[in-house]
Amino acid sequence: MEIENIVANTVLLKAREGGGGKRNGRSKKWKEMLKLPHISLCEELRNTIERDYASLCEKQPIGRLLFRQYCDTKPELRRCIEFMDAVAVYQLAPDEKRRDCGLNSAAHFPEIPQDVVASCRERLEQSPCKELFQEIVREYLSGVPFSAYQETMYFSRFLQWKWLERQPVTKNTFRHYRVLGKGGFGEVCACQVRATGKMYACKKLEKKRVKKRKGEAMALNEKRILEKVNSNFVVSLAYAYETKDALCLVLTIMNGGDLKFHIYNMGNSGFDEQRAIFYAAEICCGLEDLHRERIVYRDLKPENILLDDRGHIRISDLGLAVQIPEGETIRGRVGTVGYMAPEVIQNESYTFSPDWWGLGCLIFEMIQGQSPFRRRKERVKREEVDRRVREDQEEYSEKFSEEAKDICRLLLAKDPKERLGYQGRGAVQVKQHAIFKNINFKRLEANMLDPPFIPDPRAVYCKDVLDIEQFSTVKGVNLDPTDDDFYSKFVTGSVSIPWQNEMIEMECFKEINIYETDGALCPDLDMNRPNPPPKRGFFYRLFRREASASAPPATVKSPVSLSHIWVPTGSTL
Repeated sequence: MEIENIVANTVLLKAREGGGGKRNGRSKKWKEMLKLPHISLCEELRNTIERDYASLCEKQPIGRLLFRQYCDTKPELRRCIEFMDAVAVYQLAPDEKRRDCGLNSAAHFPEIPQDVVASCRERLEQSPCKELFQEIVREYLSGVPFSAYQETMYFSRFLQWKWLERQPVTKNTFRHYRVLGKGGFGEVCACQVRATGKMYACKKLEKKRVKKRKGEAMALNEKRILEKVNSNFVVSLAYAYETKDALCLVLTIMNGGDLKFHIYNMGNSGFDEQRAIFYAAEICCGLEDLHRERIVYRDLKPENILLDDRGHIRISDLGLAVQIPEGETIRGRVGTVGYMAPEVIQNESYTFSPDWWGLGCLIFEMIQGQSPFRRRKERVKREEVDRRVREDQEEYSEKFSEEAKDICRLLLAKDPKERLGYQGRGAVQVKQHAIFKNINFKRLEANMLDPPFIPDPRAVYCKDVLDIEQFSTVKGVNLDPTDDDFYSKFVTGSVSIPWQNEMIEMECFKEINIYETDGALCPDLDMNRPNPPPKRGFFYRLFRREASASAPPATVKSPVSLSHIWVPTGSTL
């Protein structure tokens, strides 16, 4: 019914807007849900956490902020942080502003001993590079300052956040909204974290369906790859939990729909070239991040490229992705008909070349409004499409500039050894193509370039609720204790970097991470103060009072004199 779809969309839009209240979608009890533990509960974590500077002070967002808060208390360390920030600003500055940014960074140079100057000069002569001073400052911070930081209240506070991050995740952690689409093993719906108000997409993998299709290895592979990759251009995994019937992956929500919808359902088929090239540049960055982890994606197609609220893209659905061991190749005839590279169709060995072929197919389809080897809704056998991929040359219309034709031809080379991006330089080589001459990739990677299209915040870019085909009931499959080993590997709770980003982005970190104004330890950071007992709820107090009122009066006994108790000789009370 139309009314059902309207209601589902209205509820979802209200949730996306923060619920219309002052809490921005947070539960009334959000501070109780995110209450930091007393530091005494974090001692095991203190003894077991890996003491790695890069992880604790750079990669983990809350760890990075707390290390900076510590450095801000020491003038000599504050200058180091200011210098690192100035270098970051320089690296992201437009070309015309770089000189001024470079000169400004000199104002933050810490005083450098003569022996360090001599060492720098020697290293520059041996191997000239722009990053030398940045690396030296980083090397300094990872030494004595990092060791000193671990003895401060700032590191203790980090342990409190890590303890909170590792708490169990269940379906009650979230509010659940309308179905957005279908995955291979179940539905995908919108959800919202009760404590923070952050919106996500929940991909459900029905346990019986996974077992019937023997999809355990595929599901676990996708989960582990999502967990490993931290990229602005690939959907992130924030949580993994289970219900009685399903395994759940909580992922970045992409409210702008997929490229297939935008190519074919928003006026004339296809995009103007500049829009297509912007998306191609971001996809290239996503592939670079995957390939850096030696992950080949193998399923590039428009429906797997999603748009966020601002119009930036992310690669989704990593079910066919696989990690390739260093120095090895793989085989596997997997992918989507019409988008698989010739070497995949012919079951030859490969590493990352199929992804560059897929990028060529995507650029062609975004500009032309149809894929290079199969017309829109054309009824043709798989064998014929595979033959076209292996033998036919794609045809270009007047929609393509010479540069667009050139990059498509280079990416769609039948021989992977002749394909752009094949040689060891990969994404670097692709980025250097003339079609990207107006793209500042440093700023693009930092999400500092404006997308050519911004989705309507009042629109829901997916099928109506009743138009999304429901899964049939799985029959003849029983779950038993032997499945628990697989579930235990899958259900790992929060993922560190996305969870910490959520705390910062939703301003929960800012509101909870407070200290005493006089510099003294907060009660929850003071080992000498006992851990206060948890507050009891209203119903606990009510029922306890009723139980006390209804209990029979206690029998009063005469006090016992110690003089009447026999104590053996040589013993004490």
